[in-house]
Amino acid sequence: MEINERREGDIVVLGPVGRLNNDTSPEFQSRLLGAVGAADARVLVDFSRVDYISSAGLRALMAASKASKAAGGRLAVTGLNPVVSEIFTISRFSYVVNVFETLAQALCALR
Repeated sequence: MEINERREGDIVVLGPVGRLNNDTSPEFQSRLLGAVGAADARVLVDFSRVDYISSAGLRALMAASKASKAAGGRLAVTGLNPVVSEIFTISRFSYVVNVFETLAQALCALR
C-alpha cells in the first residue's frame, strides 16, 4: 500500500492510496500509530484516494484514535468518497474521529 506523508505546518497529513483491508491495514496502522505517538501530535488522514475501508481499516483508526487521545494529540479524517462515507455512517465512526468535508476545513480545525 502506498501512503503519502507530508507536513502542513505542525500537522502530519497521511494520504493512503487504494483499499484499506486485511492485507493493507497493518502497514496503515503502523504508519498511523507512528504519527500519533508523539505528545500533542496533530494528524490528518486524507482519504481522497481510498476506494474502500474494511473493518480492519476501521480498527487501525480506532487504535490510532486511542493512542492520540492518550498522548494529548488530535486525529481527524477528510476526503471520504461516497462508499467510505457510507461505511463511516453505518459504523457510526464519525463519533470516533472527527470527519471534515474538505482538507482546508480539517487543517483549520486542527490548528
